Amino acid sequence: MPELPEVETTRRGIAPALIGRRISGWQLRQPRLRWPVELPHRLRGQRIVDTLRRGKYLILVTDGGALILHLGMSGSLRIVEQGQRAGPHDHVDIEFDGVALRLTDPRRFGSVHYQAGAWRDHWLLAKLGVEPLEPAFDGAYLYAAARRRRIAVKLLLMDANVVVGVGNIYANEALFRAGIRPRVAAGRIVRRRFDRLAAAVRIVLTDAIEQGGTTLRDFVGSSGRPGYFAQRLKVYGREGAACLDCGSTLKGIKIGQRATVYCPICQQ
Repeated sequence: MPELPEVETTRRGIAPALIGRRISGWQLRQPRLRWPVELPHRLRGQRIVDTLRRGKYLILVTDGGALILHLGMSGSLRIVEQGQRAGPHDHVDIEFDGVALRLTDPRRFGSVHYQAGAWRDHWLLAKLGVEPLEPAFDGAYLYAAARRRRIAVKLLLMDANVVVGVGNIYANEALFRAGIRPRVAAGRIVRRRFDRLAAAVRIVLTDAIEQGGTTLRDFVGSSGRPGYFAQRLKVYGREGAACLDCGSTLKGIKIGQRATVYCPICQQ
């Protein structure tokens, strides 16, 4: 599933081709994605003034509101020539002068919404937590969010109401880097360890963005090229392999029905 680094990689890839262009129309080949796609007539003619990311959502800010896009489980966005022949999973084209932004989504778990005016109030965005790459996210914030909570620390990291965009892959990797076992109750972790964890989250996400994200199944960036952070994974997907730091065997468990891998020696 595209997570924060993949969405940020996509945003950076499409921004130069879109900012300043006006929407001339759209093609809805499959209007029923995760939610029905309904684009109003007033969207036509609006200019893209910025491209932003909020968690795993890509925001195309217009001079009248914003398009809010999610890539679902396997979606991708590419800039194509307007009118270019569509494949079976190319469900939505947002058209501009001569080019189009094409959403490809084999599993149809993605979404496209339009919000007029104050787009930050949209129901998909309004209750999201802090961004992990912004100053508000630090050890003190995580420590406060974890107080008196019994949930596993990994689930705390993946709670979008606490912090956005830290999906399964990057939660595994950050916890390894911080030396914390994923199943430890969040409320039992002392402040200094949350300082390490917050720093590890930032490092892992920043590194993944620089590598263009992680490709494990079918994610590709806006250029059509895969992300290369998978080559730097130390625990995720390596259950039963030797720890790259200490040589012990990596263990695999399920937390919240998600695959979780950790080192029993390096993580306490």
